[in-house]
Amino acid sequence: MEVPSYHIPALLEESINGLNIKPDGVYVDVTFGGGGHSRAIMEKLGPEGNLLGFDQDMDAWANRLDDSRFTFVHGNFSFLKNFVYYYGFEKVDGIIADLGVSFHHFDDEKRGFSFRFDSELDMRMNQSSRLDARTVIATYSEEELSTMFYLFGELKQSRRMASAIVKARTSRDIVTTGELVEVVKPYIRKSQEKKELAQVFQALRIEVNHEIDVLKRMLQQSLEVLKPGGRLVVITYHSLEDRLVKNFMRSGNVEGKIEKDFFGRIETPWKLVNNKVIVASDEEQNANPRSRSAKLRIAELLQPTEK
Repeated sequence: MEVPSYHIPALLEESINGLNIKPDGVYVDVTFGGGGHSRAIMEKLGPEGNLLGFDQDMDAWANRLDDSRFTFVHGNFSFLKNFVYYYGFEKVDGIIADLGVSFHHFDDEKRGFSFRFDSELDMRMNQSSRLDARTVIATYSEEELSTMFYLFGELKQSRRMASAIVKARTSRDIVTTGELVEVVKPYIRKSQEKKELAQVFQALRIEVNHEIDVLKRMLQQSLEVLKPGGRLVVITYHSLEDRLVKNFMRSGNVEGKIEKDFFGRIETPWKLVNNKVIVASDEEQNANPRSRSAKLRIAELLQPTEK
């Protein structure tokens, strides 16, 4: 079922080409969402091909593909290896991750992902999760809030924002997006209001959904489930994610620790397909403004003899 308004995939053609799809291969879309990338993959698969589409949000179930070669996995991609094995595959030929939040989440005023709507603070991708944005704002210490805003939102006023939240919640609960905006707004530059409010909400969303830890686990597992010669294709939307992916593809570990052999060559299980990060064209950015921050990196798992 086509649901075009759910999400417009960024860098669609570049990312699908980066997978180097084999008609009889097995592929994993760990961020199924509206199914844009999955549909493009299916167009290149033959009768023997297979695709697993992961999404922890059951809203995505409505977008599932009516095709025997496709399996919808209602789960978090931090369990990538377990689900791949569960569905009968030892190894796969490619993994794609589009780490951006879908239009659906930003535009659903009930989910609390956007400051454009005054709604209850939630931000859970998985609605059965216990931790939501309201709980973070209500229970985290000033130091924890400050660290969250600084690391995940890259906000220079993180300490002052955290202090204001702690002070405000002593007299009333902060339960809606509008109430949160009211508390942090004095520490946001008017000239950068939309950008910095987006950074506040980004930091909170990353914390609620444990996005960095989940990404680390998925990247580590990609080394176990990809076949030699298989491709890892990742689209990121903020510097923290991009730095993590870049270092992982360069070093083979999420810490980004570089090890060298006797001759001073970097020891890594990956071959970079694009040495320079791929970004959206001017034409795509004009058509889809949310693609402006998208960065695409592609790596191929080396054959054992190539390492």
